[in-house]
Amino acid sequence: MNDKNPFNLELIYKMSVDKKLSSLANDFFNKSCEYNYSYNFTWLGRPIIQYPQDMIAMQEIIWQLQPDLIVETGIAHGGSLIFYASILELIGKDGHILGIDIEIREHNRVEIESHPMFKRITMIEGSSIDKEIIEKVHEIASSKKNILVVLDSNHTHDHVLKELEAYSSLVKKGSHIVVFDTVVEDMPDTFFKNRPWGKGDNPKTAVREFLQSNDRFMINKDIENKLLITVAPDGYLKCIKD
Repeated sequence: MNDKNPFNLELIYKMSVDKKLSSLANDFFNKSCEYNYSYNFTWLGRPIIQYPQDMIAMQEIIWQLQPDLIVETGIAHGGSLIFYASILELIGKDGHILGIDIEIREHNRVEIESHPMFKRITMIEGSSIDKEIIEKVHEIASSKKNILVVLDSNHTHDHVLKELEAYSSLVKKGSHIVVFDTVVEDMPDTFFKNRPWGKGDNPKTAVREFLQSNDRFMINKDIENKLLITVAPDGYLKCIKD
């Protein structure tokens, strides 16, 4: 433990290999999903639909990286956009958020655009894997050096894989792509009866395929090991090569 790394890495490792604790964490996660646990939280007034553990992890990444641009696919109520913008506001530089969603509902747009943190946010409506949207994102990102990418839209294998292929080149050594809801692969399939994704067809399977052909990224297990409860197991991808 030191000032640069204040964590007890030995205890974190022991915690991560504690099978009883891991089982308890998995049981909590699956049971809490029955009650839509992640819908219980807001950030500065906007529903965020995330587990608090992942919010803390994202805060750490943003503070350490201090990105010029955060690209997030999937907007929903805008809580994550507001959350990331507020961290950038605390950092105090010129960091900006670019949010993409195939449908930005009018009531959500009104609330996001009227929020004090909207000054750091740009929204694009359209599919994150459409050629025109990809080109627009790359154009916006072309003047930025330090970019963080967050994928949290359609959770099917094909969609997430296409997002990874479309936006991974924006991320440089030391930064991350965070792929949310990889946990779908680890949950009972009964949770997703009315969804186009499920076991064998989800963000984690997309990550696995992506990593087979892209050696610029590795799974950052250090984040997952200390969280225990996360919607993104194997989803925190650190860029290790330019």
